[in-house]
Amino acid sequence: MHSLLAQDEADVDHTGSISRSADQARRTKETSAPSENDLAYARAVASDLLAHGGKDSSVPWQNPNTGAGGNITPLASAHVEDGQSCRGFLASYVRGDSQDWLEGSACRTGQGSWEVRSLKPFKQG
Repeated sequence: MHSLLAQDEADVDHTGSISRSADQARRTKETSAPSENDLAYARAVASDLLAHGGKDSSVPWQNPNTGAGGNITPLASAHVEDGQSCRGFLASYVRGDSQDWLEGSACRTGQGSWEVRSLKPFKQG
């Protein structure tokens, strides 16, 4: 039976420093894609911002359960998509030492609220 302590000791080389592979594994774990729970918090703040904020507003969001957070910033004024008024936005995503960008799109529903239709990692290029 492996204990957490035994695993940590296995990651330490003979000089007492953390081995390179263990350090890389920890960094990979920290930079994994945002969890659905984190994205739910970001979506809620984006919907509220678009409903109440101006086009140049930027507001913070945070998931108190994971410590992840960032800022939501609308990109441009509204455009029409499938007959609905829609807006794009960027969201920063910070968790631990990792920082990434997300891009999203939200449209106004028939009831007047904003519904986030997409929120995914930002692809540059």
